[in-house]
Amino acid sequence: MMNSFDEEVSYKLGLIRNALSETGASAVQLCGTDWFAWATAGASNTVLLAAETGVAQVLVTAQEAWILTNEIEAQRLQDEELPGTSNVANPFYKLHVNPWADSVACESFVREVTAGGKILSDRPTDHQSPLPPSLLNQKRVMMPPELERYRRVGRLAAEAMTEVLSSAEPTWTEYQLAGAGAQALWSRGLHPALTLVAGERRLPLYRHATPKGEALGRAAMLVFCARGYGLYANLTRFVFFGSSQTNLEIQKFASAHHHVREIEAEALNLCLPGTPLNAVYDALGQAYHQHGYPQAIRQHHQGGTTGYLSREIIVNPATTETLAENMAFAWNPSLPGAKIEDTFVILKDGGLENLTFDPKWPSIKVSDRARPVPLEIE
Repeated sequence: MMNSFDEEVSYKLGLIRNALSETGASAVQLCGTDWFAWATAGASNTVLLAAETGVAQVLVTAQEAWILTNEIEAQRLQDEELPGTSNVANPFYKLHVNPWADSVACESFVREVTAGGKILSDRPTDHQSPLPPSLLNQKRVMMPPELERYRRVGRLAAEAMTEVLSSAEPTWTEYQLAGAGAQALWSRGLHPALTLVAGERRLPLYRHATPKGEALGRAAMLVFCARGYGLYANLTRFVFFGSSQTNLEIQKFASAHHHVREIEAEALNLCLPGTPLNAVYDALGQAYHQHGYPQAIRQHHQGGTTGYLSREIIVNPATTETLAENMAFAWNPSLPGAKIEDTFVILKDGGLENLTFDPKWPSIKVSDRARPVPLEIE
């Protein structure tokens, strides 16, 4: 009897082979960390976190499927990432191991099993072709077991965020806050793919604030792109060291946060199956204008769909792809000193599930949804 893992991998191999039939290609070769995790139901080929490709690849033909790697990585992958793979017959993947010092051996094997035929790839070389849109779209829609894994990643990332900002102090440097965030993610088994931090001085200046060595001061932002099972949980939170009721400087930040929550609500209200992504972009542009910030949409990207990439598609005026049931997304409207971001999925009934919601974090209702507000530490 097949379990959910077997069913997921079997179904995805079927999708890959459909792409072969559709295009007349001999094989699909998947090299990116995103596609490797997708094709293996959450396994990781990552060693260097900053790399887009990993230490193993997936190769699928009409009859067989392999994990291609080298002698350094093979045993670990077989023991810890891909249990059940071997050099003998396997229900899904066989392991093909090349000498690490022979860079040509893997290419020779691929040419041999494809008889020099057409190869589709997520990272095509000069002699390969890109993946068809039909397969790209399938990757962006979560199967039930993927969604269960995504819920776990989102919950753990949100808990890590709450833990770190609840213990932060105004004398911490931005480096210290980023380090505490990374530690909290690693301790939960998540990759800290991105940790952005800005303290009081830098908050109004930079949208993508990579951390520096200065003290936080009276306010700070922490941004996570946390990866688990290949899936990204994207979220942003703020902490105020003082009261927004009595501190005039903090009040300025709080006002901007009110605006971004209302602007985000316009985008969330449109997130239904069939909605074109550029319609969401246009709604955000109109909302910025109505709130008195007509140029803000040009000062930072507004997010987009997410999943096996931190952003599968970043919305802009030309993105005509449509939202779908079981598709994840994360918008991040921002103003100087304020931003809002969570990772949502569109449910079967058209409702939205916030994968990065933490009931311990302070929130208020905006358009009948719980949205985060800055944590105030007296």
